[in-house]
Amino acid sequence: MAFSGRIARQLRHEAPRLSKQSTLQTARRTFVLQRSTILAPANKALRQVRNFTHTAKYAEATPQLAPNAQAYLASGAVDTSKKKNNVKKVLVIGSGGLAIGQAGEFDYSGSQALKALKEEGVQSILINPNIATIQTAHVLADEVYYLPVTVEYVRHVIERERPDGIFLSFGGQTALNLGIQLDKMGILEEFGVQVLGTSVKTLETSEDRDMFAKALKEIDIPIAESIAVKSIDDALAAAETVGYPVIVRAAYALGGLGSGFADNAEELRDLSARSLTLSPQILVEKSLKGWKEAEYEVVRDGNDNCITVCNMENFDPLGVHTGDSIVVSPSQTFSDEEYHMLRTASIKIVRHLGVVGECNVQYALQPDGLDYRVIEVNARLSRSSALASKATGYPLAYTAAKIGLGYDLPDLVNAVTKTTTANFEPSLDYVVTKIPRWDLAKFQNVNRSIGSSMKSVGEVMAIGRNFEESFQKAIRQVDPKFHGLQGDHFEDLDDVLKNPTDRRWLAVGQAMLHEGYTVDRVHELSKIDKWFLYKIQNIVDCTHELEAIGSLFGVKKELMLKAKKLGFGDRQIAKAVNCTEEEVRARRKNFGIRPWVKKIDTLAAEFPAETNYLYTTYNASTHDVEFKDHGILVLGSGVYRIGSSVEFDWCAVNTVNSLKDMGKKTVMINYNPETYSTDFDCPDRLYFEELSYERVMDIYELESASGVVVSVGGQLPQNIALKLQETGKAKVLGTDPKDIDKAEDRQKFSKILDSIDVDQPAWEELTSYKDAQAFAESVEYPVLVRPSYVLSGAAMTVIRTPEELEEKLLAASSVSPDHPVVITKFIEGAKEIDVDGVAAKGKLLVHAVSEHIEQAGVHSGDASLVLPPTDLSESILDRCKDIAEKVAKAWKITGPFNMQIICAENPDGGEEMLKVIECNLRASRSFPFSSKVLGTNFIDVATHAMVDKDVPDPVDLMKEKRDYVAVKVPQFSWTRLAGADPYLGVEMASTGEMACFGKDLIEAYWTAMQSTMNFKMPEPGTGLLFGGDTQTTNLAKIVDYLNPLGYKFYAASQEVKDHLEQSSKDGSVSVEVIEFPVKDKRALREVFEKYNLKGVFNLAKRRASSMVDQDYVMRRNAVDFGVPLFMEPKTAVLFAQCMSEKLPRAHGIPPEVRRWSEFIGGKPL
Repeated sequence: MAFSGRIARQLRHEAPRLSKQSTLQTARRTFVLQRSTILAPANKALRQVRNFTHTAKYAEATPQLAPNAQAYLASGAVDTSKKKNNVKKVLVIGSGGLAIGQAGEFDYSGSQALKALKEEGVQSILINPNIATIQTAHVLADEVYYLPVTVEYVRHVIERERPDGIFLSFGGQTALNLGIQLDKMGILEEFGVQVLGTSVKTLETSEDRDMFAKALKEIDIPIAESIAVKSIDDALAAAETVGYPVIVRAAYALGGLGSGFADNAEELRDLSARSLTLSPQILVEKSLKGWKEAEYEVVRDGNDNCITVCNMENFDPLGVHTGDSIVVSPSQTFSDEEYHMLRTASIKIVRHLGVVGECNVQYALQPDGLDYRVIEVNARLSRSSALASKATGYPLAYTAAKIGLGYDLPDLVNAVTKTTTANFEPSLDYVVTKIPRWDLAKFQNVNRSIGSSMKSVGEVMAIGRNFEESFQKAIRQVDPKFHGLQGDHFEDLDDVLKNPTDRRWLAVGQAMLHEGYTVDRVHELSKIDKWFLYKIQNIVDCTHELEAIGSLFGVKKELMLKAKKLGFGDRQIAKAVNCTEEEVRARRKNFGIRPWVKKIDTLAAEFPAETNYLYTTYNASTHDVEFKDHGILVLGSGVYRIGSSVEFDWCAVNTVNSLKDMGKKTVMINYNPETYSTDFDCPDRLYFEELSYERVMDIYELESASGVVVSVGGQLPQNIALKLQETGKAKVLGTDPKDIDKAEDRQKFSKILDSIDVDQPAWEELTSYKDAQAFAESVEYPVLVRPSYVLSGAAMTVIRTPEELEEKLLAASSVSPDHPVVITKFIEGAKEIDVDGVAAKGKLLVHAVSEHIEQAGVHSGDASLVLPPTDLSESILDRCKDIAEKVAKAWKITGPFNMQIICAENPDGGEEMLKVIECNLRASRSFPFSSKVLGTNFIDVATHAMVDKDVPDPVDLMKEKRDYVAVKVPQFSWTRLAGADPYLGVEMASTGEMACFGKDLIEAYWTAMQSTMNFKMPEPGTGLLFGGDTQTTNLAKIVDYLNPLGYKFYAASQEVKDHLEQSSKDGSVSVEVIEFPVKDKRALREVFEKYNLKGVFNLAKRRASSMVDQDYVMRRNAVDFGVPLFMEPKTAVLFAQCMSEKLPRAHGIPPEVRRWSEFIGGKPL
């Protein structure tokens, strides 16, 4: 390892002298002894016995002059045929829909496990209702069940499929908790299913806080002093013992769900009340806020070979959940002694717990001493495992799956280099920075502070040769609106530095860039390590240097190169010297300053390695690769966020696969560590890089690419498409970006629809409040308002009265000639239809028509989709196809597109009106759903169209009669977003989706709803609470369906009681009004327990305006107390109908438990 790095760490506290130096800490390589047999004598002291067969074999091999890895493998020293487990069929438990705390990283790890099974010729059966992912396709899994990941359904699948092995560590907390339940109930034993990898006993020990503490005491490993309790009173007593401030953690929970800090008994009482609804056991422990936080990823096989693959350090001190922290790998501020102390402890812990496979250990480390505590151990693949795999190039999940099948580390080949064994610890000659992405601004009333419970929806990872380069790249990846290190306006800057929110890094930027705060002052407030702050100071100094020059022509080659080495983007430099990005790019290229392409080979370039895993840097002087392929660039979807998630990764991966099948070379650009597309063996070349115009053009020019695909990665690639073509002269495949622009621009879009005789709702773009008022009155309320400049965070709103319009346009946002507002007539009670299509040169090839269950006005990403539709007439389907054909022709579409159409009653009588409300000339969120339900890969068809090779003939998939229906439902993460109102509107709020199949709508929807995370069915005999709008008949319909089942009905107001009793069909309904405290959460929790409330139906007409609104309190606390909430009229009535038909449950295996291939008749995808 670099000597200079060691010196820098030892002298870290003399940082002022080092502040101008840019020293990067390199990960250390540690050589690992192989253990072949372990003898455990009575005294439990482990004696190590080494056998030298490998060494002897190697000694007999032909001697080599230099370390020739190929010869080493050929010598037979690595025996890859040694598999111990003779399993033939393995059940893999997936993680379900993406939610905050459990997102794409499990899609990635599960896919790796399936890949390992395929290689071994072991049949894989996957249970995962997440239809949007690459994992749930026959490319990876032999058979897929789109079913809820619950004990009941998994038992049915085990009974039907009779697997002999099961993987529990690749589906996040969902799979792990399920495995523990299956074991407790004796189901695994009953059917003779063997748990592969880490045993259930070990999983339980790592999850049960009490057992975990005892296990670590046995080997003298210090953990935060804590007491496990099961009631509020015990929690208060425990806090007195350990002393305030305390942190509360819930057992068997993911992403810090149900955890938080309490400084006194009052805070602890509220916190523990909430936590105990989410978990049977909570842990009260002394808070170590302000300590450093670190993680080690450890791999151990069944023969006790054990390695640490990666260590990571949090930029934020302890107190912020690691999923909400900026994370740097390898650690930069640890001394050698600290690094090895924690490494040794990790191996000791993992061996003692008996983990077989992959595991991560989290530590708190004293900032100015050698004291440390273990925070937790995850004996499964975690979010950090995906990050560690991408950060090091060591495929953790794949290796863990192989170990689960009985391989030992020395018998596995390193999958990246193909020239060394997996029994080694990677070396890094670069630094990786991960920054989370939050979308808290989308929610009203949400608490924006970040702490021990995770709130971020996605994360980015950036690779650079120094911290500054890596950090600034990551900032731009989080959101294209950021140029690099920058500030923002804060009411109270010191407070945000002290108490972190999702905007903390902006606060650090503001303090150091604009407010002149010193490193010492920022450190004092934030407790962020000074090493990081001195690095940020380097960026600040360079920014000021550029600003002082003030013009591009004053920037000499040395300064340009220095800025690029510190991770400055062209746009960022342009902003500092007041010119355009194009001018900076031209001057930079004039100076001959271009990025260098480097490989990630896990070996810090010390061994020859064939790898296609690449990144770009300005801190180099040579390329690691040659550019002879002239491949096609595929732009990925970037960071997962609300509105753009794993479904676009499915699209990108399928595009790559189709191009490969056509014999084309592929180049993927993406920077999301949680995805399958950023797996080194997905494309021919993988650039782990920004999706900015600057970086895409750099790679396009270096690769001399033959084209670029912008239509499969969601909105990010679309936004730069026109610039790539017009300014960069890149060849954009598929629909012309000029045509894309005609669909994005409202005026042009509307004109074209008029010209082809396709209807649309009345709309206008207005520049004053008076005009807005006049338009709203002319088309009649309600109207949909989209301001272009928003202050309050709620962008689109349905406005029902003149008063609301005034409030919206004068108070919440400004309307002016610079900031026009688009107002559209909102059609009440209409039905919404989604059309996905693929065209070639303006001719429609395939299309799918799905209907929304919810009324129009719910964002299509939050709506439940039905395909094939059950409620649309043949003539409506034909008219939708006709519109799709007209649109494809008018925009000359080649590739994927999607439309949203409103179907409303005609006030003059006659057939329904169909109005187009939106059209995206790219793949949409529903493409995987449409493809998997109809058995035709829309992206494959689109890829053939885009490269104009073997384009298939048009086919009308909607004309085929199908004996099944699929329903896609949204996954919300309300539980995570403290304070947010669980209410559906025109702004998207869901984080993921699931879909289930059935013989009809009832069967499919019944199953789909149960597949939402932590859904607990309200069983007959329990209490149901009703609230909301009494003007419609929806609540009464629900009561009519449920009354015969013997539920007890409750309401919080006399008005709701009267409405239900008078409006129900047979008059036998009786409703009890109960006390409903709106300000005291603890008292409300007691009410829920007293009346055994297990379901809440709250159908409010509009979003609450205050925090003590009865309907808001009812919705919010249903979520907080883990009770199913039904808050949308159509879906609530439908689910009540499902309950009336499906409860009490029939005996035997229910009809919906069928393989996906049985529903669609084969494996066409």
